[in-house]
Amino acid sequence: MTLAISKDTLDEAVRILHRAQETRTPCPPLRERLLPVGDVASAYAVQRAMTQDAVAHGRRVVGAKIGLTNPVVQKQLGVGQPDFGVLFADMAAWDGAEVDVTRLLQPKVEAEVAFVLGRDLPYEQVTVADVIRATDYLLPAIEIVDSRIAGWDISIVDTVADNASSAMFVLGNQPVALSSVDLRLCGAVLEHQGEPVSVGSGAACLGNPVHAVAWLAATMAQAGTPLHAGDVILSGALGPMVPVTPGASYEARITGLGTVRTAFTPGTKR
Repeated sequence: MTLAISKDTLDEAVRILHRAQETRTPCPPLRERLLPVGDVASAYAVQRAMTQDAVAHGRRVVGAKIGLTNPVVQKQLGVGQPDFGVLFADMAAWDGAEVDVTRLLQPKVEAEVAFVLGRDLPYEQVTVADVIRATDYLLPAIEIVDSRIAGWDISIVDTVADNASSAMFVLGNQPVALSSVDLRLCGAVLEHQGEPVSVGSGAACLGNPVHAVAWLAATMAQAGTPLHAGDVILSGALGPMVPVTPGASYEARITGLGTVRTAFTPGTKR
């Protein structure tokens, strides 16, 4: 496929995002730079270039995340489908560990269901049965999302180029079989210092997180980067994301999956 984006534009977008991350200073939106304006394919080209650079510098890809699974959020950004980004091993934090907030720019947290694959999913057409057969186990997860774009002033193009606004993730430690839980009906509560700040359900994630993983598997296979056994998949937010308060702790409780916790160091980020 021939992309409209030029090499100079691609390289400049990568430099802008790298600079924002390295200096912890958010950058202006990228959407006017990626021509034609609003071209999602060009945004994914930026994401791929950043992924290739990261791998070249020793980072290890361990899976993928799905974003924009909520129809309300899709409507806000004027899109009709989810997006995806790449997960690296150095993005993972232990359950209950304190995250250094100075690593981040303007972080938020959300409760999600993580799928860990036991089989490859190389198909360009994926069924729910394929996902069920390929899933080894589930874990409760907290995704720490972040945006290199100032003020979270993002369009679909901005978030895709910025690796789907990903930053870190925290996984629970007790694996659960997919067959033991109805993900469509599972409820989720995200608590801040013991008080609920976000509630949701599996139905809010494309009707069922399994549907989100099926979409991701097909989309990544079509892009030539299929999912593999061992990959961790963050299947999408079950409820609204919540801005992080430095020094605070958060716990996600998901019906049938258990709990997962994270905390953040106090102090200013810059």
